[in-house]
Amino acid sequence: MGLLDFLSGQFIDVIAWTDDSRDTMVWRFEREGHEIKYGAKLTVREGQVAVFIHEGQLADVFSPGLYELQTNNMPILTSLQSWDHGFQSPFKSEIYFVNTTRFNDQKWGTQNPIICRDPEFGPVRLRSFGSYSMRVTDAAVFLREIVGTDGEFTADEISAQIRNVIVQEASQILAKSGIPVLDMAGNTADLGQLIASAIAPKIADYGLSLPEFYIENISLPDEVEKVLDKRSSIGVAGDLTKYMQFNAAEGMAQPNSGFGAMAGMGLAAGLGAQMAGTGPWGAVPGVAATVTPPSPPPPPPADKLWHLAENGATKGPFSHSEMTALANTAALSPSTLVWTGGQDGWKPAAETELAQLFSQMPPPPPPVTR
Repeated sequence: MGLLDFLSGQFIDVIAWTDDSRDTMVWRFEREGHEIKYGAKLTVREGQVAVFIHEGQLADVFSPGLYELQTNNMPILTSLQSWDHGFQSPFKSEIYFVNTTRFNDQKWGTQNPIICRDPEFGPVRLRSFGSYSMRVTDAAVFLREIVGTDGEFTADEISAQIRNVIVQEASQILAKSGIPVLDMAGNTADLGQLIASAIAPKIADYGLSLPEFYIENISLPDEVEKVLDKRSSIGVAGDLTKYMQFNAAEGMAQPNSGFGAMAGMGLAAGLGAQMAGTGPWGAVPGVAATVTPPSPPPPPPADKLWHLAENGATKGPFSHSEMTALANTAALSPSTLVWTGGQDGWKPAAETELAQLFSQMPPPPPPVTR
């Protein structure tokens, strides 16, 4: 092997990066003192970009493709070096490969509870968590603002900062939404869109975007959930008097077995029916008949509370009379997005029961007669 062949072997002539770690966002091509020679082959695969840094300055960004490094395809680097004519000598530049694919299943969550004012329960504490995906949209900005000179940058190094941004915006939007806690589960998609839109400008300052953002759960403290469970159990039990009578009759039959068990079950059934006023044998001696007092009339139906969505923010809650006043002053139009408890997402006011407000508006005044 001749001297020229030996010197040629000292220079790197193939520049590429393959990664199977699935969490590396930026990787610096390690030269270890070797120089890149004129005419070297640069391979940039789909889902990557290559960024050249020359003497501390960002020189060129190469999108996916195969390149032969010459002056005619490196205009910025050529101008930095003042290479007015073609060069044949090696040059030194740091090369960073940036992964532009999506980094999925990134987690976020509120470490501390969010204090919200609920229309039904008053002040409550909420916790929320979910997932998102991120990707690099501007490699130059990402290198300048986040990576710096890090030779191998992973998703874990930026995920904590993104979580802080998400939690800050999520706390504000959940606290200001005005949506009742019991209805938030049916509105996670709309709330997720509001949060994603709010954090997009800040994430863009890092050279990143969040293609997907999900709210997986919004929960109350454990002690509050236990109270709600008890409240639900009472609703399922229905008439508590008959429920307790049935339990008492069932308990009388439990200790017996065989024929005695059957007799005990019959006695318990008869006693339970007699307590309920349906026994075929009349009053049982020594057992006072239970008279169920008449049920009180149900309370009048509660007025619905309405919420408005304008410019990514929510207003409310408003009663029906307040919504009527807003319609009369043109602050509420048929196309205004509104929501109330039990409604499936946000809808234009004209597509809800509020449509009657616009049909009742007075006609224009008659023309002036002379």
